[in-house]
Amino acid sequence: IADGPTVQRASERALTHRISLQQILEMVRDLRRQTDIPIALMGYYNPIFRMGEETFCKAAQAAGVDGVIVPDLPPEQAQSLLEVAPKYNLATIFLAAPTSPPERMQLIASVSTGFIYCVSVTGVTGARAMLSDEIAPMIAELRKHTDKPVSVGFGISTPDQATQVAQIADGVIVGSAIVNVIEDNMDNEAQLLDAVKQFASDLTAGVKR
Repeated sequence: IADGPTVQRASERALTHRISLQQILEMVRDLRRQTDIPIALMGYYNPIFRMGEETFCKAAQAAGVDGVIVPDLPPEQAQSLLEVAPKYNLATIFLAAPTSPPERMQLIASVSTGFIYCVSVTGVTGARAMLSDEIAPMIAELRKHTDKPVSVGFGISTPDQATQVAQIADGVIVGSAIVNVIEDNMDNEAQLLDAVKQFASDLTAGVKR
């Protein structure tokens, strides 16, 4: 629904290698042994529906997941997940878009826990050369309805952009740009890990400026 070319190709690679939701949870379990940094899973609703919401939430908590972002599950259709997730201490994070009217932002703010995902542009995911002028007004509108943290994603791809967003938001979300780094280094695992680490470090430095 919202995936740009980079994430589409990553999804195709995952399907080719038959990666399952259970494998992702096992990866989180392994990662949780090394860090206590909060982990939120982002993905479409179908795998959760197929596993069963209760089964998924229980398994996610056991693996060490802290929250879930389900872009194709709007608040109006998320009542059952909103009832189940808190039982397993899972935050439910919903997306607010530039096209969201004030009353919808209020709804999103009321049901989101953990933080609110502010989509910076109308369109699909993917690295972009320039940030949207819509970000600041969106955050200002959300602040009218909640004091929950607001994190911005979609299109952020450089440390300078991370700096700009961090000045007005509580969090900076980078997806496609990191996937691009992975894609560019898939033939060399050691180089891939170093490249991702360096890029993430550069982004972190940008946020902390």
